Amino acid sequence: MRCDVLPFEPVHRRQSSHSGFTLIEMLIAISILAVVAVLGWRGLDSIVRARTALADNLEQTRSLQLAFAQLQNDCINAATSGVLQSRIPMQTAGHTLVLVRNVIADTQPTRVQVVRYRLRNNQLTRWESPAVRDLGELDRWLQMANTDATTSQEVMLQSGVAAMQLRPWNNGWLDGDAAIAPDNVVNTTGLEVTLQLQNRSNGMRKVYLLGAA
Repeated sequence: MRCDVLPFEPVHRRQSSHSGFTLIEMLIAISILAVVAVLGWRGLDSIVRARTALADNLEQTRSLQLAFAQLQNDCINAATSGVLQSRIPMQTAGHTLVLVRNVIADTQPTRVQVVRYRLRNNQLTRWESPAVRDLGELDRWLQMANTDATTSQEVMLQSGVAAMQLRPWNNGWLDGDAAIAPDNVVNTTGLEVTLQLQNRSNGMRKVYLLGAA
């Protein structure tokens, strides 16, 4: 009986190689992710800041447009010196505008009231007196408009206003003392108003025709 014996062959164990990240590779990956995160945060922060600034500018512009619209309505209904019996219908002094306007309502006689625009502490405010028919009562409110007794009744129109320039029109734009001379103010037919906001380099300017209604 024959028995064949296979020759002896040594068995070599295969060593499995496990692939993975070394510590250095992990540190490099973390560093790259950190840089990407910082860049992404800065970009997002810039977008948020720009959006906030744009929203603030839009809100300021809207408020300023409302203030100009209110001023336009007052100028259109400005009373004439004939109705006021030679009283001055408009006064400009520094950052203050005092205007007498007509108040016209259905089924009621025409009345007049005093309106004051004033810039103080970077806030543009508007104050108005009750509408009256008696010119003696009007004189009392005109005196009140030049005092601080009406401060609590003022309505703020715009904050953050750095300057307000007023120039009446009487055959030309009047500045300085000429703008408040009685003879010039009585015959004034137009008004230029420029408002300069604190965070803007250019002012917004509007021109109004007085008594156009």
